[in-house]
Amino acid sequence: MTTMQPLLATQKLCKSFGDNRAVNAVDFRVNAGEVLALIGSNGAGKTSLVNLVSGLYRPDSGRILFDGRDVTDQTPFDRIKDGIARSFQIVNLFDQLTCAENTALAIFSRDGKTRRLTNLASRDHAVWDEAHDVLRRFNLDHTAAMRAGAISHGERKLLDVAVAYALRPKLLFLDEPTSGVSTREKAPIMDIVSSIVRAGGITIVIIEHDMDIVFRYSERIVVMHQGTILADGSPDEIRANDAVTTTLIGTHPGGEPAVAGAANA
Repeated sequence: MTTMQPLLATQKLCKSFGDNRAVNAVDFRVNAGEVLALIGSNGAGKTSLVNLVSGLYRPDSGRILFDGRDVTDQTPFDRIKDGIARSFQIVNLFDQLTCAENTALAIFSRDGKTRRLTNLASRDHAVWDEAHDVLRRFNLDHTAAMRAGAISHGERKLLDVAVAYALRPKLLFLDEPTSGVSTREKAPIMDIVSSIVRAGGITIVIIEHDMDIVFRYSERIVVMHQGTILADGSPDEIRANDAVTTTLIGTHPGGEPAVAGAANA
């Protein structure tokens, strides 16, 4: 396990919805430069934790530290500016815009340009050049002029990550990056994503239910259960953890690990 100083750390973070303690005094850390997987069964609190970190939820108590600063009270937009970005399990794109326009919008937003996209089209050549470069990096250059609603589901997943990548984050949350795609598409998608973000020095947190993806691509795994952290360790340590095995990981007849009911929470 890495001993680097954490890029992100939460301290006794809590969030309840009525009687449900979705996040219960969680101390969660992400080290700079690592690829971490956040897993857990349905209702474990994974998505609630990510929503707290990204600013979509306000905590009931506790603190969120990012890059050495307290960001607990920051807006989602300010956290994006500071370097926290995320892709979504349900792809969050403008279907009527082209893939290049979706990517350019992220760049305009990142740079604080609030004018209409049509007014910028003839002026900001650097933005459009960058948008096309981002698409090329994700093997999506052929989709630049296509509407986002017209490309395949696997391409939409990649485009969603590309749009988040265009924000130039320090920390990128990938929410179910391979959900809904065929088995044969999963590894190619993750190969593209992991190679690009690693090359860019971006720290990644993967929220994922596919254990093949989790064990293949992550360096460290954090397991949540009923709003708390059940385990934190390397893939080998998580495989050998009896509590995790009992709670999450079943065994197929062929001996391959599988997660029982690990969906978003």
